[in-house]
Amino acid sequence: QVQLVESGGGLVQAGGSLRLSCAASTRNFSNYAMGWFRQAPGKEREFVAVIGRSGGSTYCADSVKGRLNISRDNAKNTVYLQMNSLTPKDTAVYYCAAGPYAVVADTEYNCWGQGTQVTVSS
Repeated sequence: QVQLVESGGGLVQAGGSLRLSCAASTRNFSNYAMGWFRQAPGKEREFVAVIGRSGGSTYCADSVKGRLNISRDNAKNTVYLQMNSLTPKDTAVYYCAAGPYAVVADTEYNCWGQGTQVTVSS
């Protein structure tokens, strides 16, 4: 099992930026596709972005396209989520996840981090 630890969350004003990081404890990080998901209070967990094993392919949810960008550094066993032009609707707990395939469905990911809180004030 891969252990994942997210960091970088916090409180930011609308229009601001944050960069989330997710560090993986595995020697085979490049064998995993990595995804970011989020869950707002009272809502179901939703897909945010995914990146393939080599980092050559990425896909983001329509709601965040143009504002959030996923990337990875396989040498550092880390995946990032750069978030720009944040709005209060982006307030949620953000989770990273590892799985064999770069897909949208959260059920296809078998390793999850503990989450990091992002709060955007208006």
